[in-house]
Amino acid sequence: MGRAFEFRKARKFKRWSKMAKTFSRIGKDIVIAIKAGGSDPETNSRLRAVMQNARDANMPKENVLRAIKKATDKDTSDYKEVLFEGYAPHGIAIIIETATDNNNRTVANVRSYFNKCNGNLGTSGSVAFMFDHNCHFKIAKGEHDTEELELELIDFGAEEVFVDEDHIMIYGAFGDFGAIQGALEKKEIEILASGFERIPNDTKKLTPEQEADVEKLLEKIEEDDDVQNVYHNMG
Repeated sequence: MGRAFEFRKARKFKRWSKMAKTFSRIGKDIVIAIKAGGSDPETNSRLRAVMQNARDANMPKENVLRAIKKATDKDTSDYKEVLFEGYAPHGIAIIIETATDNNNRTVANVRSYFNKCNGNLGTSGSVAFMFDHNCHFKIAKGEHDTEELELELIDFGAEEVFVDEDHIMIYGAFGDFGAIQGALEKKEIEILASGFERIPNDTKKLTPEQEADVEKLLEKIEEDDDVQNVYHNMG
């Protein structure tokens, strides 16, 4: 088990377990997926993946239906996916993924968080090179042999396959999402959840006091309604 496993293990106990934020994030993902490829999951692989994530997160059916209705409403603004990069105090690199219908608002908010917490909002590409952009899939452990499964999926881009509690996690490069998704579906293996993560190439250890400085910034960022995901290289 490599970096993907350790990274996932470390993130398990982060604030993203908050249900309200999770449902809001998935709701936006549904809108973005439908706006991009239509409302039929059979022909829209991105929507199919988001619906799987909604089920895995136990998102109430009414929330899902509300997001679908919002996406098909002509008056609903399109969400734009915008990436922010910067440094928290003590040289910690941060990447922020947002989905916004008002870019000026989001830019102003994110900049204010960095300024108030002694961080620096950087330019595009300033820290992205420090992270690998990966896709991941979660399937039921069942009777699968991880080594055999990895051999079967390696030609489709799978780089890591490992057991995580009662599930199997499959990791690959960002660009191989579609190939791995298609291979699993062809094998009739149910995908419980899938998505993307940015895994730091190296992590930086800080003192408890320094960690508190970084956490202060992370809290402000993660509480923003436009923010979908936050990644950093704090060890």
